[in-house]
Order: sequence, then structure tokens, then C-alpha cells
Amino acid sequence: MRRSHATTVSLLAALTLAACTNAKDVLEPSAIAPQSTQAVATPGSGTAATPTAPAATAQPSATTQPSATAQPATELPAKSAAVIARTRLQVAPIVGASVEAATPLTAQLQTRAKQRGITLAGSAGQTPTHVLKGYFSTMSEGKDTTVIYVWDVYDPAGNRLHRINGQQKAPSVNDGEGWAAVAPETMQSIADQTIDQFATWLGGQAG
Repeated sequence: MRRSHATTVSLLAALTLAACTNAKDVLEPSAIAPQSTQAVATPGSGTAATPTAPAATAQPSATTQPSATAQPATELPAKSAAVIARTRLQVAPIVGASVEAATPLTAQLQTRAKQRGITLAGSAGQTPTHVLKGYFSTMSEGKDTTVIYVWDVYDPAGNRLHRINGQQKAPSVNDGEGWAAVAPETMQSIADQTIDQFATWLGGQAG
């Protein structure tokens, strides 16, 4: 009886911890994965469930058909270039960042996109194929400030296709806190990483 009672208490504790997960925690440092995770366009689905599907499909392909994966590898660059050439990316207004911080970020997003061959959908009547929405926050610790960011990639219909998240830590500037302590170079570095990860994800869609 003591063993069954201990098991019941453990299960209740585990369920209580699982129930604490909240969508508001998406910008908390503990919620940021070390690498970007690919999200499936399923309304209401959480980010915790999305990495399991790609991981499950990646293992059988690598173990059961090693020769089959070697062939697409030689064709992937050409296919990736074709996908990128057809891409029209629209960057939505940044959420959470100050205007002073968002300005170098947006400018570098445009510069990096051009370097990677990605066309930005402007006001010239171009219909976007992808919409990039960014959510930002800061956390100051001592002499350092960490910028926490989450990017969601949507199709024109509003379905989320992919998520890019991460954090960038750098020494605080101007002896300030929050966005006043974030240097333009920090935001430019985030822009470079974002476009690079977006381009990598696009290349993976050319299967």
C-alpha cells in the first residue's frame, strides 16, 4: 500500500508540473531551445510537440536507406536555390522591441536577405510567400543584457509554418537597462542569424 501511495503522489506531481506550461512563457530564457525547431502548421499546437515529428522521420531515413540520402544531397543546392528564388518574404512589425532597437534589426534583415538571395515583398504589389513575425524581450544581469527573440514564419493564409527562437547576450551599453542597454550590433547579429536559419529551413523544404 505504501508503494502504491508513493506512485500516486509522484504521478500527481508530474501532472501538476505539466499543467504549468503556458504560452506566455515563450519568451522566458528557459523556454528557448538551443537550436531552432521546426513547427507544423497545426492550429493550437505547442512547440514542445513539434520537434518529435521531424526527429522520428530523420532516424529511419538515415538507418534504413543510407544510399538514398546520399543522392538528394547532391541535388539539394540546386533545389534550394530554386525555392529561395521563388520566395517573397514580408517582415511584419517587430513586437516588444523599442524603435531604436528595431531599426538596425530591420535594416540588417533586408541586407542579409539580399545576400542570401531572398526577395523582400515590399509595397510594389508583390504578394508574399512567407510572413516573418518577431517577438522580443530583454533581461539584464549585472553588466550584461540578453535579448530573447522568437520568430514565427507564416504563409499568406496565416498558418504558422516554422519557428525560430534564441537569445543573444552582450555587454550592456550606455549604463542602461532593458532596450537602452542593447547595442545596434547585437540586433544586427540577431538579424543575420534569423535570415540564415530561415534560408536553411527553406532549403529543407526542397525535398
